Amino acid sequence: MTQLNNSHRRLALTSSVATLALALMAGPALAQTATAAAETEAAEEGTIVVTGTLIRNPNLVSAVPITTTSADTIALRGSNVAEEVLREIPGFVPSIGSAVNNGNGGASFVDLRGLGTNRNLVLLDGQRLAPAGLGGVVDLNNIPLALVERVDALTGAAVTTYGADAITGVVNFVTKKNFTGMDLQVSNALNERGDGHRIRADLTIGGDFADGKGNAVISLGYQKADPVFQGDRDISIRGVSSYTGGVGGGSPTTTPARLFGMRPLLANGLPDTSPTTLNISNTQVSPDGSRAVPFYQDFNFNPFNIFQTPFQRFNIFAKANYQITDNIEVYGRGMFSKNTVRTIIAPSGLFAQTVTIPLSNPFMNANIRNQYCGFNTTQAAGTYTPRFSQAECDAAATARSASDPAYRTVRVPVSRRTVESGTRDSEYTTTLFDYTAGLRGKLTNSIDWDVSASYGQSENVASDTGYLITNKVEEALLATNPNTCLSGNAACVPLNVFGPTGSITPAMSRFIEAASSTRRTASLTQVRGLLSGDLGVGFGDAEPISFAVGAEYRDYGAAVLPDDIAQRGALGGGGGPTPRVEGGYNVKEVYGEVIAPILEGKPFFENLTFEAGARYSSYEVAAPGNPSFDAFTWKAGATWEMAQGFKVRGNYSRAVRAPNIGELFSPVSRGLTNLGTDPCAGTAPVGNANLRAICIAQGARAGDIGTIEQPAAGQANAYGGGNPSVQPEKASTWTLGAVFQPTFAPGLALTVDYYNISVTDAITTPLPGDAISACFGSITASSATSAACTAIIRNPDSGSFDGEAFGLPRPLSNLGRLKTDGLDVNLTYSSDIGFAKLGLSANVNYTFRSQFQATPTSVNRECVGFFSVNCSFTGSIQPKWQSSVRTTLGFESFDVSLLWRHIDSVIQEPLDAAQTGAFFSAFRKIRAYDYFDLTGRFNIMDNITLIATVSNLFDTKPPLVGAAAGSTAFNSGNTFPSTYDALGRRYTMQVNVRF
Repeated sequence: MTQLNNSHRRLALTSSVATLALALMAGPALAQTATAAAETEAAEEGTIVVTGTLIRNPNLVSAVPITTTSADTIALRGSNVAEEVLREIPGFVPSIGSAVNNGNGGASFVDLRGLGTNRNLVLLDGQRLAPAGLGGVVDLNNIPLALVERVDALTGAAVTTYGADAITGVVNFVTKKNFTGMDLQVSNALNERGDGHRIRADLTIGGDFADGKGNAVISLGYQKADPVFQGDRDISIRGVSSYTGGVGGGSPTTTPARLFGMRPLLANGLPDTSPTTLNISNTQVSPDGSRAVPFYQDFNFNPFNIFQTPFQRFNIFAKANYQITDNIEVYGRGMFSKNTVRTIIAPSGLFAQTVTIPLSNPFMNANIRNQYCGFNTTQAAGTYTPRFSQAECDAAATARSASDPAYRTVRVPVSRRTVESGTRDSEYTTTLFDYTAGLRGKLTNSIDWDVSASYGQSENVASDTGYLITNKVEEALLATNPNTCLSGNAACVPLNVFGPTGSITPAMSRFIEAASSTRRTASLTQVRGLLSGDLGVGFGDAEPISFAVGAEYRDYGAAVLPDDIAQRGALGGGGGPTPRVEGGYNVKEVYGEVIAPILEGKPFFENLTFEAGARYSSYEVAAPGNPSFDAFTWKAGATWEMAQGFKVRGNYSRAVRAPNIGELFSPVSRGLTNLGTDPCAGTAPVGNANLRAICIAQGARAGDIGTIEQPAAGQANAYGGGNPSVQPEKASTWTLGAVFQPTFAPGLALTVDYYNISVTDAITTPLPGDAISACFGSITASSATSAACTAIIRNPDSGSFDGEAFGLPRPLSNLGRLKTDGLDVNLTYSSDIGFAKLGLSANVNYTFRSQFQATPTSVNRECVGFFSVNCSFTGSIQPKWQSSVRTTLGFESFDVSLLWRHIDSVIQEPLDAAQTGAFFSAFRKIRAYDYFDLTGRFNIMDNITLIATVSNLFDTKPPLVGAAAGSTAFNSGNTFPSTYDALGRRYTMQVNVRF
């Protein structure tokens, strides 16, 4: 967890710089636009599959915008996994990936347009893969990057082409075709600070057989990444309050213990009643070194957490095709992946858990006992009624048996961090296999057929260690002597939660801990049949009308199978119980598409083409009563080339997204959500009779009013689950754009596209801010008997949202609405400028709106350009402007390439500032960020290429915003590490050998 010493760091840096210097003599970068990629494939294959349509035709130009990332770009980035490639493309919002620690379930996802990972579809060669878990979402950790030729990202609903889930679009990983030879790729990466080491090795072997009638290829890969601890970066050594800028903010679950909702205990057993801004000289230098800030005393969990999750993967990908006859070809594809992701968070503990403790507990001194009895407390007079008289309290101190008439217990919440037991580690091991086999051929010279079947299965096993088991803690606290427990269990070791750090002995730790595991499985069976080609006739002199018709059957199954510990929610700090879930559904579909060129070669009509498609889907859910639902989707679009080199295009579609297995089958259960401010916390309800009544109606005791604590570490309990009554959500999407490839500027291509996506009847849950505002939005108008208020359930022993509280309601329904629109600009240019070949590619996205309304009475929340807990719930920050520009100079024997990534400035969500309070002034705005990556490539020999990349060339530091500026998954280490680089400057060295 510590950095390398100075000599090791100098050695690592010197080695990396030497590597870069060598690689800056590198070979030409072969930048490839989407059009060039399509043309190359058409030349090799005769026909191509255009992402977004099932019609095979080398002359097609898509009516919807497609952003293409080539294999060349992937190589220049030095990426280990697919999520890292997509995360930095404008228009994508960073989702769960390698930079997410607390909230990472061992998989990586993509979020196109910021409407959720479950509203876009990930494909491999135009086909679905087995998903990960209940949500039906593909884990990007399993994509075999070594064989990827290009990545197509299509914006706009592709539901009529690929089925439900593709509301915002698809991401299609297209693999290389008819590969021959051997390709060995090895890369090695290291951060300048000497940590975060990453390696990747891929070996691909392929060739033709049977006199060229067949081709087979196999690719073997291995990837590994080491952790980067937040304690090894200046910005994240200590927690920082987003509201005050104070250093030391963290978790109120501390060591020594926090009792009665007070400050931690002092050595004499009395609560520490010092002011919150006490310690050292009352101030400390801020992490960025710019100012003196208050210092708090909460538990500092930052050093244990990580900015880069440890990752290891073994993968195999193989495919083959063989021409049986001139008109029939058999083909197959198989992939296997086993990857392990490990997350590490701060030690476990009792997180305001209510426990029963005898007043004769051997580790409880007189001061603590008197507090529990109701004496020597720091609460205001009249706000607390003593439990026992002083005589009863003194007598109970010596009662060693539950049968003793003087025996007394107290039931109280306790917060005690079990640092003696080490960190909480979760290891997620995912095993995936996915196989496809099919036959394809020609029905006529112009009509092809294709039938295939596939099966895939994913298994994710989560192994949790370092967590205490709550029922064992309760047993160990029921002790009246230091050696045995009242339960009579000989294995039980009495637990000391009252002493300082170190008072929990190894024997105590061993008894209260146990490993836990949860297995998550998902499977997908597919059978497809497709007929495509052209009708041989058209309109006038135009190309023939092309078509595709087909049928498809898919069967999904998924399960969550926790062990007894996880199912009971017995893991201390585990976020609540993991319910057992098993379910499935199948869908039968028929679909068709047509592309009809109307005019060609006419004045003002070089080409005018219309396209349309429709799909009918019938869903059957494997549940009691066999609920079912139908869906009909359609699309219509056109491209109009007014003059050579200039065309406009547009597309409109009506789409649906069917509920996934989690949304249908998950039972209601308690978990964690993010909440910075509880309206009932502190003294706010003391002088407000209406607010006081609401807090009491939600479960708080009258005696707790005025002492209720804010949610621990900005996390509050919440409850929700699936809903078997939800129906498919509906969407309208349309795009309108232009393509400009002027004849007077060879090598220049410019596309500008507007997109608009609107989802109604959205399957959503209220955000925590929605649940709070529904009850507390107007305190004067709120009622203690309103359904919105009584649905909030507090911990009866503390009045807070910690411990056993059910917390905030987050029911699932079809009441949501989502809307986004924006502009994509893509530019490519290549030219010989005399002394070098110049290549330029730029992707720019401007998002006008990204709105979410959970229910008709909820706030219609706008999140573009804003950050807050509610605006980073499904993904990280979504700026208005985002761009990626790569400039490459190719010389005779080497090339250099510079990537410039721009992220627009963002501010605290105004609604969040109004509801929970404005952040510390320096944290209310994140300035615009610019990152530069420099790559050099050298062709040592015809078959050996050396590539070196410096990422974050100027070692740009991430923004400091504190620990409550967003959700736990994406706001970590006082910043947003999925959006902004928290690792610092790093070096990647790659070698590619081909035969």
